Amino acid sequence: MKYGMVIDLKRCVGCYGCQLSCKAEHGTPPGVFFARVVKREFGTYPSTQVVFLPMLCFHCAEAPCVEVCPSGASHYREGGVVDIAKDLCVGCRACMQACPYGARYFNDEPGAYYGAQGLTPYEAAKYPAHPSGVVMKCNFCMHRVEQGLEPACVANCAARARTFGDLDDPQSDVNRLIKERGGEQLRPELGTNPSVYYLPPA
Repeated sequence: MKYGMVIDLKRCVGCYGCQLSCKAEHGTPPGVFFARVVKREFGTYPSTQVVFLPMLCFHCAEAPCVEVCPSGASHYREGGVVDIAKDLCVGCRACMQACPYGARYFNDEPGAYYGAQGLTPYEAAKYPAHPSGVVMKCNFCMHRVEQGLEPACVANCAARARTFGDLDDPQSDVNRLIKERGGEQLRPELGTNPSVYYLPPA
């Protein structure tokens, strides 16, 4: 079993639903987005093309963040998912420097979205899951996957641009899409072997 995700750039409409659903699922502090969407424009007017590039942790098979972690907090868990043991993280941020995709965040003292008004009940309920002084990131929503559910970003994608499954299963939807549509990893020259693949926009 090796968990992976395929993102169809032809179907992504840049609605930011993945970003919002991830935010709601994990209750991350202001400025922290485990899932985010980057807008890219190609060509020159009038022949231009806009592509929305959803980004998240790529759960690399050769993850630089795991290699440089001095405490063993960054590690591989079942299914090849790269995760962080919060109780082991010493907050050195070496993993953040090593990650070539900018997928990690340092949780300093989390502030409230509404400043002086204090934490909302939602924030008060979610923030304890994210101790300050440690690094945080996407973990493919393993708490959902272990219940037989899809990651929040996949389940809530209105355009159905995301597919989640087993990269080790030749018959899985993720493998079928990669083969049929020519799925590609982001920056394969780095040798990190990401578990997230993109289908071309055209």
